Amino acid sequence: MPPDATPTPRPAAARRARGSLGPTDRLLELVESQAGAWAARARSTTTAGQERATLRLFGVHGLDRAGQPLAGAVVDRWRRADPHGPTAEIALPFAMALLEYDLDPQQLALDVAAGLVDLAMEAELLRASDRRAVAEAEATRLATRATERIDANRVVRREIVSLLGEPVRPWIGMSLQEPDVEGALDEVGRLIAAGADILRVEIPVGRELATRLQDAGLDVPAWHPRSRPAAAPGVELPDPAPTGSQRGLAAIRAAIDEAAAERRAYARLATAAPALGIPEGAVVAAFERIDITEGNPMTEIVADGVDPDRALSDHAFAHRLHRRAGTMVSIPAGPLVVAPDLASGIPSDAPTRAGRALALQVLATAFARHNGLPSGSIVLGALPAWLCEEPAPGTRAIAEVAVRRALFPDLALAFEEPELPAGRVALWWSVLGASLPFAGSSAFIVQRSGPDPADVVRRTRASAEVAAEVAAAIGPVTLTGGAIEHARAMVAAAVVTVEQIADLGWRSVVGEPPPGQSRGRPAGTTVDRGDAFDPFAAGLAGGTGPRP
Repeated sequence: MPPDATPTPRPAAARRARGSLGPTDRLLELVESQAGAWAARARSTTTAGQERATLRLFGVHGLDRAGQPLAGAVVDRWRRADPHGPTAEIALPFAMALLEYDLDPQQLALDVAAGLVDLAMEAELLRASDRRAVAEAEATRLATRATERIDANRVVRREIVSLLGEPVRPWIGMSLQEPDVEGALDEVGRLIAAGADILRVEIPVGRELATRLQDAGLDVPAWHPRSRPAAAPGVELPDPAPTGSQRGLAAIRAAIDEAAAERRAYARLATAAPALGIPEGAVVAAFERIDITEGNPMTEIVADGVDPDRALSDHAFAHRLHRRAGTMVSIPAGPLVVAPDLASGIPSDAPTRAGRALALQVLATAFARHNGLPSGSIVLGALPAWLCEEPAPGTRAIAEVAVRRALFPDLALAFEEPELPAGRVALWWSVLGASLPFAGSSAFIVQRSGPDPADVVRRTRASAEVAAEVAAAIGPVTLTGGAIEHARAMVAAAVVTVEQIADLGWRSVVGEPPPGQSRGRPAGTTVDRGDAFDPFAAGLAGGTGPRP
């Protein structure tokens, strides 16, 4: 998305627009200070997810001999063997082992997972300066190869967009429903032919999160391949794969490109990674040319119970990759925060709920910017998922969009249809039509496909065209009545929320953990980077790749 997709008001005009909505400048000031401190801390730590992602960048993929994700099995063995050794990071011990045993990364990973190679012994070799030097050179070589692959995908995206052209704004997206890649490939053709500009795929739950959910006594969504007819004699069917697996996404990327070429307009692939899977999801996005990825560390912290340090560290790592790859990051409207209501026994009102969500979304946005993501790579969710359940949803939707547009005039806004009872789906269409005129020209809209996706696209496109006409006809609008009341109360609640996080810490929004427990641990543990060497420093830290 080009940075100038949304016209940016003059600074004075933008400040006046913000000022009419409440203490917006105070909100931005508080957020900037808090997000900056978080970003600095996050970049100095690593996690199991980041170490798995490092191995994937080095070329490790697929499953081990026991059928478990190979990168995860290697990291588990490394951390069990020497969790507090001379380095918290796996890159150098792994590179040392590659040289010692003269293996490629995939074979070495299989041997480590099987217990045939002990990386703790390789870590001991790093104490010798000459051995460390050759390990650093090998790790840098692998990192350079990964960066070259990322850059190649970025160039391919730029060239295909140049060849096919961009679709008409706003972009209209739909989520793939087929659970396995064979069915999804057929679905891709139908949706692109129907006029979809973005196809969204949910990434399956990873092993770390699955284990955590099972330990908590919760059900884990399981993928099962659909039944297939027997292959014809002499024909070998490909192994089934989940739609959101790396292999599945690679096939879907190719199918989207083929379908987009037929209609002569580029189509984008979007993914949504689950909690604890953000770093690996970023690697897949960079390697398989994912155009848009969805993620909000605040949602992991509040809704998924992930340790705050873990969530922030993982997202900071992912932002480095997204910046290099030119991947757009969609930050949904903040999560529903109910811990203060549970503590007080008094339910909050709609503006307070909206303000808490806004505070967390604005914090996530500032955090992404501190990690180097440019404005053209950040997309904000325009409306909370529960808005259609509130009273006066149209009035509140206008206020929600107006506040976000005033706070971030240079960012695109995204409207995603929430899960609603059948009787309230029509309300979503009305809310969408009412709020679109306030979003600017760069919005994109993700709808549920339904039985007739072409009809959904036509209706959405018509709503967008009418919204553009309305915006051009009325010019700048001043909120009044219930809309300005909601906007001001929401901004005030957002300020209070950020102040409480700064003063009281995360317990102000997640509540107190049960007695004797520390929220989010041990699955959420971060480790300080005890080693100054970073094989990706040159390729990722500066974000020096070619422009998208």
